[in-house]
Amino acid sequence: MTNRTTDTALDRLFLDRWSPRAFDGSAMPQADLDLILDAARWAPSAFNYQPWRFLYAHRGDANWARFLDLLIPFNQGWAKDASVLIFVVSATTMGAPDKPLHSHSFDAGAAWAQLALQAHIAGYATHGMSGVDFPRAQTELGVPDDFRIEAAIAVGKIGDPATLPEGLRQREVPSDRKPLADVAFAGNFVA
Repeated sequence: MTNRTTDTALDRLFLDRWSPRAFDGSAMPQADLDLILDAARWAPSAFNYQPWRFLYAHRGDANWARFLDLLIPFNQGWAKDASVLIFVVSATTMGAPDKPLHSHSFDAGAAWAQLALQAHIAGYATHGMSGVDFPRAQTELGVPDDFRIEAAIAVGKIGDPATLPEGLRQREVPSDRKPLADVAFAGNFVA
């Protein structure tokens, strides 16, 4: 449980989920990963197109070192202790170059949110990352040109912050959010 609060009757699930960097390095059963990915599969999407794809590697499997190497060095330093690494990919078109899918990133983001919440329910933590060598990952993972790598995700059980580099240890706490009044407006956009 975290001590984050809000002024609404928001379910604790949303307040207690956070993105740690300290993972314990334990193995994740495939059944647990399947459950987490299944939650993502049921996300809403424009035209029910479901543009997302999830490429994953379990810690220590034949793909692990390759997946880890596609992260920037900063993220490699802590993600190495996750149980699973996932790359989120989305289709930028609806099967043809003349049918762009404007909402592909939005839809993949909905799937990521559901993945993160189901992981939390199942006792795991997730940390999304945009610190990826995207051009290399596109090639290395065989992602076609009409798909976009959106982000990577580390998944695992929360570990001891003492395993993190010194500069990250004190940051290993749930972060707060901007006030609702700063992000939601009736009518026109407000800067």
